[in-house]
Amino acid sequence: MKKAKLLWIDLEMTGLDPERDRILEVAAIATNWDLEELAQYEGIVKVDEKLIKERMVGEFWEKNRKSRDGLIEQNEHGKTAGKIEDELLGFVDEWFGKEIILAGNSIHQDRKFIDREWPRLAKRLHYRMLDVSAWKVYMEGARGQKFTKRDLHRALDDIRGSIEELKWYIGMLKDEK
Repeated sequence: MKKAKLLWIDLEMTGLDPERDRILEVAAIATNWDLEELAQYEGIVKVDEKLIKERMVGEFWEKNRKSRDGLIEQNEHGKTAGKIEDELLGFVDEWFGKEIILAGNSIHQDRKFIDREWPRLAKRLHYRMLDVSAWKVYMEGARGQKFTKRDLHRALDDIRGSIEELKWYIGMLKDEK
């Protein structure tokens, strides 16, 4: 029996519009229900340089210039979106059974890109998702408890930050017992 229960995914994209922007980088971590990391995957998607120059502009990218420059620099070593999807499907075949629950921070936004760019992976994902941002909304709004997460804007670092954040929220609730 496959041990992984949650497929944590984080995407770095040229922007947030799933119709106009494209995925640049993906990281995935397979965890069990105790949020223990079992395996990881990282991939770089080759994106048209014209699109990068057109879309990776503005206040957000200026504020996160180091991340932007790293994403642009690695683009030349990227693979096609289809090849990355094939690798992700191999990853989930190795670590997951039939039910694959997507997890992450604001994962609904990443899911829009997955649905558009990786339809074969999208078909494999359960309709339910574990979104850490829902915990954030509740804990900050109802309890005034705020988790401070590193703001790195690189896929693997962001996933690990999301897992750390969820563990922190769960710890807050356990401490109240």
